[in-house]
Formats: sequence, C-alpha cells, structure tokens
Amino acid sequence: MTGHGDRQLLGVLFLCTGNSARSILAEAIANKVGAVKLRAFSAGSQPTGVIHPLAVQLLEELNYSTNDLRSKHWSEFAKPNAKQLGLVITVCNNTVAEACPLWPGNPLLSHWSIPDPAQPNSHRADFKLVYDLLATKINALANLPIPSISTAEELSRKLEQIAKTGNLPGDN
Repeated sequence: MTGHGDRQLLGVLFLCTGNSARSILAEAIANKVGAVKLRAFSAGSQPTGVIHPLAVQLLEELNYSTNDLRSKHWSEFAKPNAKQLGLVITVCNNTVAEACPLWPGNPLLSHWSIPDPAQPNSHRADFKLVYDLLATKINALANLPIPSISTAEELSRKLEQIAKTGNLPGDN
C-alpha cells in the first residue's frame, strides 16, 4: 500500500514486454477509475522506450492525461527502495512466461491475457477493443472490497475470476 493523503492505496504494477500499449493503457485506466483505491504503474521486460502513438491518441480522446506516462524497464520496480506494490499483473502472454524479478514486499501476482493491439497494421479500433477489455477488468479490480478481504488466497481467487471474466463473482 502506498500513502496518499489520509488513505492507503493499493500499488498495482501492470507488465507487458514492450510497455508501449497494453500496460500503458492499464496504468492510465487504473489511475483514473481506481483513483480512490489504486496507485498504478506500468513497465516492460524489454521496453520500447516510446508509447505507441495510437495508445496516446486514444487516451487523449478519452480525456486521460498522458503527461506522466512513459515506457520503462521493470527493474525500476525491483529495487529495494522502489514503489510499494501489493499486486503485479501481467497483461501479455509473453511476459507471464518470463522470469520476473523478485518484487519488494512480495506482492500478489495475477495474469490477464490481453491481445496486443500494437501490430504492424494496427488501427484505433484495435486499441479501443483492448481499452474496453482492460477497463472492464480494472473496474472490477477497483470495486473489490480489499479491506474486507481477509486472506491472500481469497484475493487471489477474486483476481483469478476477474482475469477469466472481467467480473467479480456474483456479477452478471
């Protein structure tokens, strides 16, 4: 948890290989829709160093600030003095298969299989589809009653349900 005024926020790191599209979109969405519960970050195992222009365009069209977004290596979050994380979510099937660093604080790990919109012939619609998938899952994450979840196993089960369906158990 990271301090923010009088409240504690759950630190969430979204990972993909290039940190140019999916994880960037997830970071922006989580910091907007989950602002009262989540503090999101993103990184990549092999960051491109730039955010995909269609990701920036879509976020700006949807009134997200892109000023603080940047493509970065996940090693920034593996240092002992790094941001405190409670949850690390891979959004890329390639990244989930990679050996991730040992994250300080031993955060929970989850995987959301999200298609890569950053293909050679990408269109805005590809990015919007991925945005919608991520927004559904992140809304469910932001609506978890985290203070009332008593065990890591219970939280892991809820995260697995979100990964599979995008909804919390009991939601339609």
